[in-house]
Amino acid sequence: MKGSAEWLPSLWKETFEELLDDDNELDHGDQWTLNFSYTQGDTLTTEERKRGWKTFCHCAFGNLQCPSCSKIWSSAKVTVLFRYRLRGERGVVIMRPFGQACRSCHDDTYARPGFSEEEVERALLRLCAKIRKNCYGEMDDNDVGGEPPHSKNNFKPHESDLCEACSQGICRVKEE
Repeated sequence: MKGSAEWLPSLWKETFEELLDDDNELDHGDQWTLNFSYTQGDTLTTEERKRGWKTFCHCAFGNLQCPSCSKIWSSAKVTVLFRYRLRGERGVVIMRPFGQACRSCHDDTYARPGFSEEEVERALLRLCAKIRKNCYGEMDDNDVGGEPPHSKNNFKPHESDLCEACSQGICRVKEE
């Protein structure tokens, strides 16, 4: 299994900072930060929209480990939600990874996903493309990165009763 089954916020923060520093993904002289929220949803209030918030949902390949029985599994259908805005010269991204419940335990506990470095970079490159389009008016390079190549070959059905994002009505798999 490629990548960790452990949720590593530091991997996301470090990769985001590397993209900003090395690749100049958001090279507009603004300061961007990445934070995490484990409760945010995808619905923006009118007030949040007025304050410039936008959302982007990404479907990623992740690994999960049940906190109850320690079973490990992979999923090509892990939802990651980003909220972002640019105010003045300060940009903020708030990220939420959605978990999945264990098929064996049925205890309504969601395991947080772990991701490979490649998957984290793929998701953040797509996020940066959305930010460039929506905050700076740049052309969106046809959704840079596209969907992961392995998602095309995954024929397993999505188990929406085990998906935290489905339970909140924001799962990306339903859009495919």
